[in-house]
Amino acid sequence: MAERISFSAVINGQKVGPMDLPHDLMMVELLQEYLNLTGTRLSCGQGVCSACTIIVDDAEKGSYTVPACVTGVAWLNGKSVRTIEGIAGRDEQGGPVPSPIQRAFLEHFSFQCSYCTPGFVNGATVLVERLQRQPIASDQVEAAILEALDRHICRCTGYVRYYQAVRDVILSTPGLTTDGPQFDMVARQEVTQ
Repeated sequence: MAERISFSAVINGQKVGPMDLPHDLMMVELLQEYLNLTGTRLSCGQGVCSACTIIVDDAEKGSYTVPACVTGVAWLNGKSVRTIEGIAGRDEQGGPVPSPIQRAFLEHFSFQCSYCTPGFVNGATVLVERLQRQPIASDQVEAAILEALDRHICRCTGYVRYYQAVRDVILSTPGLTTDGPQFDMVARQEVTQ
């Protein structure tokens, strides 16, 4: 008889569980088969392509990504997790409002088939959240994007547009770079005073 666990977590801001689950169940299976969260894509099944990337929110470490296809539910028991379904905000009527990353991907026509897009959105979201805590110089943005998204595989070769979209979000969002728009505003205010 297979070992089982009592699983509880916060997924996209909602408490899930306790659920009686097989100990060796992978997170992608829980999301798709038990919770009907089908946006996380199963592709390689080996944790290599990053299509199944989900976000783990840790109060101490900050957010980080894990591949849902090779990450067991036992490892995420008790944790807070975000999937692609939890990235968009909500308007007053409860309708979805795309995140800045999602908007930029649409504006740049970053994807073709879109199979890899949830992984790219989650990877770029974690990068932006990291930069909110630890801004970098604008001349380091390209390297930071490459480091954050290098493991993501796009079979339609949409890398350039994904990277351009993420770069535009980072360079246009105050507080993500140490010499970006917020510093221009401060300098303008000092000149006018």
